[in-house]
Amino acid sequence: MRLLMLGGTEFVGRAVTDAALGRGWEVTAFHRGHHPAPAGVRTLTGDRTTGGAGLRALADGTWDLVVDTWSGAPSAVRDAARLLADRAGHFSYVSSRSVYEFPAPAGLAEDGPPVAGASPDAGPEVSYALAKRGGELAALDAFGDRALLARAGLILGPGENIGRLPWWLGRTARGGPVVAPGPPDAGIQYIDARDLADWLLDAAAGGLSGAYNTVSRPGHATMGELLDACVQVTGSRARLRWTDPEVLLAAGVEPWTDLPVWLPAGELYDALHMGDVSKAHAAGLRCRPAGETVADTWAWMRDLGGTVPQRPDRPPVGLDAQTEAKLLGTPGNP
Repeated sequence: MRLLMLGGTEFVGRAVTDAALGRGWEVTAFHRGHHPAPAGVRTLTGDRTTGGAGLRALADGTWDLVVDTWSGAPSAVRDAARLLADRAGHFSYVSSRSVYEFPAPAGLAEDGPPVAGASPDAGPEVSYALAKRGGELAALDAFGDRALLARAGLILGPGENIGRLPWWLGRTARGGPVVAPGPPDAGIQYIDARDLADWLLDAAAGGLSGAYNTVSRPGHATMGELLDACVQVTGSRARLRWTDPEVLLAAGVEPWTDLPVWLPAGELYDALHMGDVSKAHAAGLRCRPAGETVADTWAWMRDLGGTVPQRPDRPPVGLDAQTEAKLLGTPGNP
């Protein structure tokens, strides 16, 4: 198989690239050159945000599969997909379950209504949901029934450049009492980037098309299991202090951002942690245990010396020390 990876140097794109190389595929990565591609990859350099001139490196070549993880302006997906439609057999777009009209009820499947107002011609000013839905429309317009839409949700694992699991690992590694958002038995729904990558390649090789919700089953893990694994793999003496959601919300703690992964019961929890994923799992999606994802992410962080990459278009996450100290009932440090 000949793979063209649009991106391919960080997180999900890198996971796809590594998975394809592991299968002995011929891999070409088109990216801006900000980060090195792995050994064995043919590199094409360009900036798709600049339109036609930025895609000049893609003017020639044929591929069996294109994978695109773009989350910016849908017009960038449109331009690349149109350029490649006659020279690539299949187009896999890593989308998001954010494309569903909010609030997305628990158990929503792929036939749920998408957000209104999306366009493949939109620029960078649109919201994340409209950007991803616009990217889907661009992929479908150019490739039709040769397009696969992988609607992921929370993505974790080695290489994460959003900071969610790395923040929890860094915090538990420091030890001491740690504010843990309750209840510990609340189920979470996510996917390891490597499992997403493997499924994408299998699905494309098998000719799958259309939309798939690509995360674990609801309750694949719990907040308790995730944070217990963080304490265990870091070898710290951290003590998880499970705190009621009402207490956290009253203190102004922002779910998802201040305490990553966690959402209290309600509409957002139902949308992000209770989706119907039976279609993707019937099509071969397999998700590794949470403990493996946590351990491998910690090993990756240690290899980097503890300083992990951060996407410049995403704000840092994590609870500030003063708020945590106040919640724990101890004096905060300036």
